[in-house]
Amino acid sequence: MSSAADALAGAALLLGVAAAALISALVTWTSRPLLQRYALARPNARSSHRVPTPQGAGIAVIAATLIVASLWGASANVAIPPALVAATLVIALVGFADDIVSLPVLVRLVLQAACVGAVVFTAPETARIVPALPLALERGLIVLAGVWFVNLVNFMDGLDLMTVAEVVPVTAALLLLGMLGDLSWPAVLIATALCGAVLGFAPFNRPVAKVFLGDVGSLPIGLLLGWCLLELAFRGQPAAALLLPAYYLADSTITLFRRIIRREPFWSAHRTHFYQRATDNGFTVKRVVGEAFALNLLLAVLAIATVRSGSMAITIVCLIAGAAAVAFVLRRFAGAQVT
Repeated sequence: MSSAADALAGAALLLGVAAAALISALVTWTSRPLLQRYALARPNARSSHRVPTPQGAGIAVIAATLIVASLWGASANVAIPPALVAATLVIALVGFADDIVSLPVLVRLVLQAACVGAVVFTAPETARIVPALPLALERGLIVLAGVWFVNLVNFMDGLDLMTVAEVVPVTAALLLLGMLGDLSWPAVLIATALCGAVLGFAPFNRPVAKVFLGDVGSLPIGLLLGWCLLELAFRGQPAAALLLPAYYLADSTITLFRRIIRREPFWSAHRTHFYQRATDNGFTVKRVVGEAFALNLLLAVLAIATVRSGSMAITIVCLIAGAAAVAFVLRRFAGAQVT
């Protein structure tokens, strides 16, 4: 692209962020009284809040994301996969139902797997991560990873602004990679709109939060974010696709295996994620979120470096640096805060 075309594309992306942010903020603001009446999140074993708080603002975030990405895609002749849009709406409905009346674990998992499977198995057969594997096996493994990713985004949405601190750096990095030509345009549009929509939600979720995303938001955010990262991996950048969500992956996966080893009911509500333990250990919510945000910015820089360098040596160094940074933050969160 010429410099003029680059500037125009950049301006269009910023406009997309702003439009999604505005729609998300307006819908969140206007829907709060209704959510206050019908969708209160009452404190439980997993909660960090102390008083009943309305949940369901994810409706605004997902609506803004899909509206902006779809309209923008139509005007720019960029096709957003219909299976992705449909699966996002279905998994949002699953989350909404779970917000109102708690669904059985098996029902939730089956419906989530159906949504993830619809997205993965409709991808072109040429889209591969490990071509040496049989296609069916690779796609099956991706579905399992996708279901886990959707759920871990939900698990990590347990602190004010935590999802914002994760999604904004990841989607901003994806946006930048798209401008540099390293990501498909459908994924760029989704990432851009999602970045703006989450930013529009952020003022309502800052401590002490006035409203939560709810499962209606966290589950489809996980699906959309996971699909964008999958697109990055399909373009030959699996290291970047792992680095961007590395903190979420590490916190949730380590916590899951620890609970399994201890023979705890890992599917039930709990407060043993590292970020939750940090608040129990004396960290303020703002401190936890701030450190998670800073870590995610570093991971985004490392991910972009692996893509732009094209060097295996640099990729290995970035992966080691990312793992070390994540381990450092997890260790800090697990220990008592020194005053």
